[in-house]
Amino acid sequence: MTISSLLRTRLRDPAVLRGLIALVALIMAGALQWQGGTVFTTAADEWLRDRFIQLQAADTRENRVLVIDIDESSVAQIPWPWPRARIADLIELALADGARGIALDILMEKPADADGDMRLAMLAGHGPVVLAQMFDYLHADTPLASGRLVGGSRSGAGGAALDARGYLANHTGLGQARYAGNIGVLPDADGILRRLPMFTNYQGRVYPTLSLALLQCCGGATSALPVRAVERVPYVRDWGAYDVVKAADLLAGRMPAGMARGRLVLIGSSSLSIGDRVATPLGASSAGLLVHASMLTSLLDRQQGLAPTPLPGKAIAFVFVLAIVLLTSYTLPRVSAAANALLLGASALAWLALAWLLAPRDPDFAPAAPLLCCLYLLAVAVPFQWELAQRRSRQLLGTLRQYVAGEVVDELLRSDLKDPLAPRRLEVTTLVADMQGYTSQVEALSLEEASRLTTEFLECLTRPVLAHRGTLDKYTGDGLVAFWGAPLPNADHADLALDAAARILHEVAQFSALRVASGLPALRVRIGIESGVAMAGDYGTAARSIYTAVGDSVNTAARLEQTARDYPHDVIIGEGTAALARRHRLQLLGEHQLRGKGRPTRIYTLERSE
Repeated sequence: MTISSLLRTRLRDPAVLRGLIALVALIMAGALQWQGGTVFTTAADEWLRDRFIQLQAADTRENRVLVIDIDESSVAQIPWPWPRARIADLIELALADGARGIALDILMEKPADADGDMRLAMLAGHGPVVLAQMFDYLHADTPLASGRLVGGSRSGAGGAALDARGYLANHTGLGQARYAGNIGVLPDADGILRRLPMFTNYQGRVYPTLSLALLQCCGGATSALPVRAVERVPYVRDWGAYDVVKAADLLAGRMPAGMARGRLVLIGSSSLSIGDRVATPLGASSAGLLVHASMLTSLLDRQQGLAPTPLPGKAIAFVFVLAIVLLTSYTLPRVSAAANALLLGASALAWLALAWLLAPRDPDFAPAAPLLCCLYLLAVAVPFQWELAQRRSRQLLGTLRQYVAGEVVDELLRSDLKDPLAPRRLEVTTLVADMQGYTSQVEALSLEEASRLTTEFLECLTRPVLAHRGTLDKYTGDGLVAFWGAPLPNADHADLALDAAARILHEVAQFSALRVASGLPALRVRIGIESGVAMAGDYGTAARSIYTAVGDSVNTAARLEQTARDYPHDVIIGEGTAALARRHRLQLLGEHQLRGKGRPTRIYTLERSE
């Protein structure tokens, strides 16, 4: 056998195919977690994370951060652009109220009013103030380079950083500032801002993002904080969780005294007219300040040990898929397609609950991957197993039709019995038929002739059984055992068995006449029939089973068949069948002591044989 033919043979093995389907699910789970997904799977991951963020974002008050917002009402009172003196006023008022440090989410590329610029330069050069500067990550052909960059550390002194192509910074009059933070962002392909470059590398120097720069300036030690080059913005609080002071109210002295005391302050604008709005998971038009405030909250949580404990989401997701694959490998061949579909649906819901817990603890794992694996198993493994079950059912039905009347099989399929072949206590009528003198008939025949005689004789017995809705239990060499009333109950089971017995006599008589005409010995059939309660069902082992009936009435039918040799009648009928027969006239033969019985049994025969 060649390798290709061996492979074709193995690939036709259902167990091998099931294993391949399971292997593909595991490969899919691993690839989506560690190799990255397609555009579709990535979009599914982000959509799911966005829903988690929307549901988990808390409105718990953030008392470590204060936002001073140049909102629509402030712009209405003082038209934009504001004099730099007004910006300086905001900073000085916040510092006077006790602010720990202030970050400006406002870029000032060109000089403006000299007094305001001078005050801002003094504040940035000597006070706890962080200015804004913006890096460009996209325009490689025509890089931006405007203003004077501030701060930054030598490249290689820290960890990884995202490379920038250009920048926009404040004018040179503010070049002596001690701190500056990057406000440049990188929205995803769908335009939603989910990640922020924490460190940016430009011409050999590394610059922090605005929130990190504010923490470095005025928030205590940051060297031990686990910060990567690009971080997912957690958005653990919505906009309503932050104390927001309108810039116009601060300038007018309407901010409550001490509101800024001990806090880190962000100054920026949520005004549509100024245009600092971005799409975030929390909304299609969120204030840009929310992005920096969310990241600042996350950094403070890490610094103070309040951040969620990190968990290995990728490994947990893979183990979850492995468990589902193992579970379905067990259930697919054992329960129905509907049950397996429900199991996969329940597994998907269980994963959603687990992913809900993991999402804040691992920013990198793919939450949709296990769902896609469940969908794959639902779309491939369940139909595959269903088709295998249908194929086996067709094969079993084909085999069953050889033993059970076709109408009975059809009724079984239409019945609402959960397991129609399971052993049940039923009232049945058993017919045992045998050829009298079989040994003497075949001893002078060749093997081929003996086989042909046996086959033709068994056909004379089998056709009437199936034609009268009987269940063929087994062949006994030169005879058979059949019963009526199982697997489906039938109130007419006794008369149907008697109908079949009469027809068997007729067919054997015709067959015997043909043999006699050919110079061969005549044939005689002996039949025993009895009715009673029996356990009918599928009996056997995992290796082999058979649908049969067991009980005293079955044994009695066999004894009656043996009794026929002592009577000139081909059919011997027991008391149970005689009591149930409605369409047949029976002749009482008297009482007979059957082997194994404690008392004599009344026996009957058909009054008129065909």
